[in-house]
Amino acid sequence: MLALAIATPLAATACTQGKPAEKPPASPAARAIGEPLSCLSLSRFSNTHVRDDWTIDFIGSAGNKVWRVTLPRRCTGLRSADTFTYATSLTQLCQQDVIYPLTRVGNSLQRSGACGLAPFVPVELER
Repeated sequence: MLALAIATPLAATACTQGKPAEKPPASPAARAIGEPLSCLSLSRFSNTHVRDDWTIDFIGSAGNKVWRVTLPRRCTGLRSADTFTYATSLTQLCQQDVIYPLTRVGNSLQRSGACGLAPFVPVELER
């Protein structure tokens, strides 16, 4: 099983998959430039940017491509954690996979509740 932690500054807030809620517009806005992908190869992205509790941008290895995932349900605390991990036995991350926000507890990172992914939509970020 491959496991990857996307590390950025952390806050100690739990995350659980919540009920659907009204989604605020992600910042920055983005325009779809292709068909959604059900899976994205791990080698196609090198970084992520958590926009809010619903939205994650997967940044291409060269920095010139972005795939936006809009979660089907709010992942409470994802934005405040600003980092997550996942486990996959494949070389790709797929819409049926789950992510686990990471929170700092003392000197260690702890995995919070599971949050389901959604299709990877190629986008152009509006500036």
